[in-house]
Amino acid sequence: MAHPLALFKYCPCCGAADFSIHDARSKRCGQCGFTYYHNASASTVAVILNDRAELLVTRRAFEPAKGTLDLPGGFVDPDEAIETGCLREVKEETGAQAEIVRYLFSLPNTYNYSGFDVHTADSFFLCRLQTGQKVAPSDDAAELMWIPLEKLCPEDFGLGSIRRGVEKLILLLMKENTI
Repeated sequence: MAHPLALFKYCPCCGAADFSIHDARSKRCGQCGFTYYHNASASTVAVILNDRAELLVTRRAFEPAKGTLDLPGGFVDPDEAIETGCLREVKEETGAQAEIVRYLFSLPNTYNYSGFDVHTADSFFLCRLQTGQKVAPSDDAAELMWIPLEKLCPEDFGLGSIRRGVEKLILLLMKENTI
């Protein structure tokens, strides 16, 4: 397996070609001493349930995993709290305002973007739509649908952490007697 920074050939600080592996997640410049660490990016996932025990699911509009099922969410912007990022992503993908009910769990993921593997730490939040909100697909969502919890098939979800998250969610909801 290639080093996570294999595509980075030159020091981003001074431009030197003497930019080599320092350890498993960093490269160091032999000229200026700058060390660049490849850390996980923060990402969010909204688990939105309705009163009929259905989960709001999106269909991915773009690669990676175009056409597969997903949950609303995405990358947290710089200078943005994870909770704020979650609610922003829900608004961008569904057009609806939501509120966070509680933090559920987190999972690691690798998301391929433009040929580069971005390692993420995906935070899953139980959310609910604000009263009277209607949903419509937008941004990264090609389609939105409500799926009854008992009909969820984790293998229909294209991204690894979402698939594992749906599996974990099913177990959690069974334990809480929600399904």
